[in-house]
Amino acid sequence: MSTVRLSDLIAPALQPVHRALRDQSYDEIWLSGGRGSGKSSFVALEILLGMIRHPDANALILRRVGATLRESVFEQMLWAVDRLGLNKEYRPKLSPPEIENLRTGQRILFRGADDPGKTKSLKLSRGVFGYLWFEEMSEFSALTDILTVRASAFRGSADFRPVTFCTYNPPADAAHWVNQSAAELMQGRFTHYSTYLDMPEGWLGESFIAEAERQKTARPLLYRQMYLGEVTGIGDEVFDNLRIAVPDRDDLAAVAYCGLDFGFAADPDAFVRATYDPRRRRLCITDEFVATRVPADELTRIIRSRAKGDIVRCDGADPRLIDALRRGGVKAVAAKKGPGSVKQGIRWLQEQAEIVIDPVRCPVARRELVNARYRRDNEGNVIPEIPDRDNHTIDALRYALGPVIRAKAARTSQNPLF
Repeated sequence: MSTVRLSDLIAPALQPVHRALRDQSYDEIWLSGGRGSGKSSFVALEILLGMIRHPDANALILRRVGATLRESVFEQMLWAVDRLGLNKEYRPKLSPPEIENLRTGQRILFRGADDPGKTKSLKLSRGVFGYLWFEEMSEFSALTDILTVRASAFRGSADFRPVTFCTYNPPADAAHWVNQSAAELMQGRFTHYSTYLDMPEGWLGESFIAEAERQKTARPLLYRQMYLGEVTGIGDEVFDNLRIAVPDRDDLAAVAYCGLDFGFAADPDAFVRATYDPRRRRLCITDEFVATRVPADELTRIIRSRAKGDIVRCDGADPRLIDALRRGGVKAVAAKKGPGSVKQGIRWLQEQAEIVIDPVRCPVARRELVNARYRRDNEGNVIPEIPDRDNHTIDALRYALGPVIRAKAARTSQNPLF
């Protein structure tokens, strides 16, 4: 072990993650990216390094289907044992797959998570589980699978911080639970993205690079999803220009627009505040308020606070509520509508280079825009129609940006739709 140079094994792009693990700064490490991005090799090395630092630590490595363990993560761990020069210390066993440290008794267990509840029966003769690794996390059915296993495995006290590794290629569908969960800002979580382009030259081999370049030319969309780890969509997404991120300084300094969609019966009132930079064609949703059955006086107080003195363009279906907002000090106006206004507004949103959504302040807007889907017919073909449901913040966004949308329509048509 003393002759091994970690810089020869850990790519420079992954060094920040290595330092975070060494300093025990996080208890969740989410590594995403495309094929050949070094995620699995890195985690295998880090698990062994962590077990060296903490002699009471054991590891549990899972994939959704147990039959896939032998040819993937089991072989990956044996590779890491060899590269770290630990072959004389570790003994592999095939049934069930396991790797044991002969000197310390530490064990690396491999299990399928076909039934996550079965992990409750896992027992260790010594020490505790210090490391969990969920490989190909997108194969798991839900985040609850991960949480169930973690709650079962991380029992008992330890003098170190247990770590959960989650490695995955982002699914193409933005609405997939993995993509949604990865966008959440969680305390104690370190997220990292890499691709094969971040790996040192020579690590992947000429044949891998040649195949990646061939797919880049022949099947660009497949290349972006498979090799770059991009969320490319599955063909029925209404918005393919979304980015989930905390707004930067330039976003917050851009011109602000506010919109309010009134709720009726079980539908909520939905307020959004957004900024727009026409030069970059970048729309940023920075704030929202969504709630049902809010009394008029309370709604007025909330909107007045969040609008910050800016004009609020409202659903014109309730002029009395607009008057109540005005009396309460809100600069409320009725949004201009007309035939085709919904399609025009959606088209304008789709044409923007980027719609940035603050995941902390705007969870409803994030969910509605990410989950917006076109209809499909009985044979599964996409129909260019959008169901009129779960779109309250989208409507509020259209109202808010009405002047900008109408100005665009006026430049392209003598008879603007609205």
